[in-house]
Amino acid sequence: MPNLDSSVQYIKGVGPAYAKKFEKLGIQTVRDLLLHYPRRYIDYSQPYTVASAPYDVDCCVRATVLQKDPDRRIKGGRMLSRVLAADDSGVLALSWFNAPYAAQNLVVGESYFFEGRVGGIMTRREILHPLVRTEEQVARNPLLPVYGSTDGLPGTRIARCVLQVLDAARELADPLPPELLTRYRMPDKATAVRGIHAPRDAADAAAARRRLIFEELYLLQIGIFLLRGHGRRATSAPMRPLDLEPFWRSLPYAPTGAQRRATEEICHDLCGKTPMNRLLQGDVGSGKTLVAAAAIWYAAQNGWQSAMLAPTEILARQHAANLADRLEPFGVNVTLLVGGMKAAEKRVALAAIADGRAGLVVGTHAVLTDKVVFKNLGLAIVDEQHRFGVRQRGILAGKAQSPHLLVMSATPIPRTLGLLMYGDLDISVLDELPPGRKPIRTWFITGKKRRDMYGFLDKQIAAGHQVYIVCPAIEENELDAGMKAVKQYYTETACPMLPNRRIGLLHGKLKPKEKDAVMEEFKEGKLDVLVSTTVIEVGVDVPNATVMVIENAERFGLSALHQLRGRVGRGAADSCCILISDNENEAVRQRLSFLCHTSDGFAVARYDLETRGPGDFFGEAQHGLPTLRVADLVQDTRTLRVAQEEAKALLAADPNLTDPAHRPLADEVERLFEAAGAMN
Repeated sequence: MPNLDSSVQYIKGVGPAYAKKFEKLGIQTVRDLLLHYPRRYIDYSQPYTVASAPYDVDCCVRATVLQKDPDRRIKGGRMLSRVLAADDSGVLALSWFNAPYAAQNLVVGESYFFEGRVGGIMTRREILHPLVRTEEQVARNPLLPVYGSTDGLPGTRIARCVLQVLDAARELADPLPPELLTRYRMPDKATAVRGIHAPRDAADAAAARRRLIFEELYLLQIGIFLLRGHGRRATSAPMRPLDLEPFWRSLPYAPTGAQRRATEEICHDLCGKTPMNRLLQGDVGSGKTLVAAAAIWYAAQNGWQSAMLAPTEILARQHAANLADRLEPFGVNVTLLVGGMKAAEKRVALAAIADGRAGLVVGTHAVLTDKVVFKNLGLAIVDEQHRFGVRQRGILAGKAQSPHLLVMSATPIPRTLGLLMYGDLDISVLDELPPGRKPIRTWFITGKKRRDMYGFLDKQIAAGHQVYIVCPAIEENELDAGMKAVKQYYTETACPMLPNRRIGLLHGKLKPKEKDAVMEEFKEGKLDVLVSTTVIEVGVDVPNATVMVIENAERFGLSALHQLRGRVGRGAADSCCILISDNENEAVRQRLSFLCHTSDGFAVARYDLETRGPGDFFGEAQHGLPTLRVADLVQDTRTLRVAQEEAKALLAADPNLTDPAHRPLADEVERLFEAAGAMN
C-alpha cells in the first residue's frame, strides 16, 4: 500500500501521463491527493421521480430500465447509445455518444440512479451522458463526491484514485491539540479526511467539513501571528509627538479628512512603545502615497530613516520622484535602489543608506538583499502589499531590530474580514477621494461594437488624449499561447484599426529595461495607445490617459477590473472604462454590469467575495498565505473568529510552539506556509 509521500504515479490506473495531469492540480503525492477535498456532493439519497425532476438542472433520478436500443452511427461518425427508463410518473431517455460500455452494463428490469442535466419535454424527459449508480452503490455511499478536475483528468477518475488510498489517511498527523477536539466535539484528522471523501451520510460529511474548516483557519491564524512577530518586544525606533501642520502647509492642496485621520493614527502608533504594524487601505486614487509621505516626514523629523518597497521598477521610480518633491524641501534625501541601476549608482546608493544620508530609500526587491545595510531604519513601508510574500515583508522589517511597519493596499477588503485576516494588524481606511477626482464612466459592450469603439478611441486620440487596451492575464501553463494572443491583438486588431496612431506593446516577457522604455514613452506622450497585459495594473500615473479598454473582461475578478479602471481618471479630462466580453453566462454579465454602476472599491470587493468566492478573491492577492481548500471566508467568519481566539490563546502559552506536544502543529504550519511561498 502506498504511503503519504508516495507519488500518485504508483496508484493503480495512474502512471506517468496521468501523474502530469494530477500535477496541474497541485497533486504530486498521496498526501496531496487526500488533501484534495471534494467541492460538493451528489446526493443520491433523495432522488427525483422522472416527472418531478427540475428542467435544465443537474439532479438525480431513480428509474427502471425498460429497453436498450441497438447502437447506431450518426452524422459525424459518432456512435449513439440510447436506453429508455421509467417510473410510475413518466419515461426518461438516456443517451451516450461514443460510450457503448455505459449502456451495455445496464440490465433491463433493474432500477438505477441516473444523475445529469434533465432536458427534453414534459412528456419525454432525457439526460445526455448521465452518471449511473446501482442500488447497492447508493446504499453503501449515498453521497458521491465531486472533485475539481482539469483537462484529461475527470473528477470520476480522481474519486476512484482517492478511494484506493483512503486507508493512508490514518498516517496523517493530527495538528490540532486533543483539548480542542474535545472542546468543540470534532473528529480526529484521519476520521475527518475519510469522512469528507467517503461520508456515510450528510451528517458525517458535515462533521468532517466542520473539523477541516476549523483546522484550516486555525493553522492560517497561527501562521499569520508567527510570521508577523506575535508578541513583539518594545520598538527600537521610539518617536516623540510632533505637530504635522508644517507638512500639511507645504502641500499645494488640502488633504482629505480621511488622509488626516489615517496619518494621525499612524503617528500615534509611531509614538507607541511597541512597533507599529498597520495596514493602510485606500481605493484607487484615494491618496495613500501622501499619507506615506507624511509618515516618512514624521520619522525623519524624529531622526529615523525610512524604506519603501514597491513591486515594480516603474512604480519605484515614480514614488521616488513624487516623494522627493514632497520631502526634499524639508532636507529628507530620497535615494532610489532598483535592480536596473548601474553598479556605480548602486555603490553610491548603498553608501548613502549605510551612513544615514539617505533619509528615505525607495526600491524594489533590491532593497531586501544582504548588501543593503541601514544606519537607523525606523519605518518600513510596503506598497501594494499583495505583491509580496509575508516573509518578504518580514525581511524588510528585519533590516532593523523592530522597526515600525506600514503596509499599503489598493485592494479593498471588507473591514471585518480584514481584521480577521490580518490578525493583530491595525487597519486605517482612506474612504474619501481627493477633490477634483472625477468619476470614471464604465460601459460594458460585446465584440460586435468593437469597430464603433475604435472610432471613439480615434476621436479621443485626436482630442489629444491617450488610451490603454488591456488583454487578459496569462495563466502560467498558457504563457506562450497567452503572449502570442497579446501580440496578435496588437498586430491584427489595434494597429489595423488605428493605422495612423502610435501604438506601443507591453507584456511580461519584455526585459525590465524594455518595459520601462515603453512605459516612459507612453508617460511622455510619445505613444497614443498602449496595448498591454495586466503589468500596468499596479502602475504609473499618466494624467493624459482617459480611456481604459479591457478585452475578455470576464477573465478578471471585479476587484482586478476596478484596479485597472483606476489607471485612468487621473487628470482633469473626463475618463471612461470599456469592458468587452462575448461571454453569454448570465452571472458573468450581471457581474460586469454591476461594475458599470458603482465606483466604490469596497462595494466591488464585497460583491466579488460573494459571487466569485474567496478562493478567487484572495488567490494571488494574498500571495504568501496558504490557499484555502475547504474554508469560505464569507460563510465561515464565525469559525474564523473562534480559530483566531484559540490561536491567540495557544501562542500566549507557547509563543514559538516549542512544546513537544505542539510539534505536529508547528510542522503543519511550516509546511503550509512554505508551499504558499511565505517562507521565500
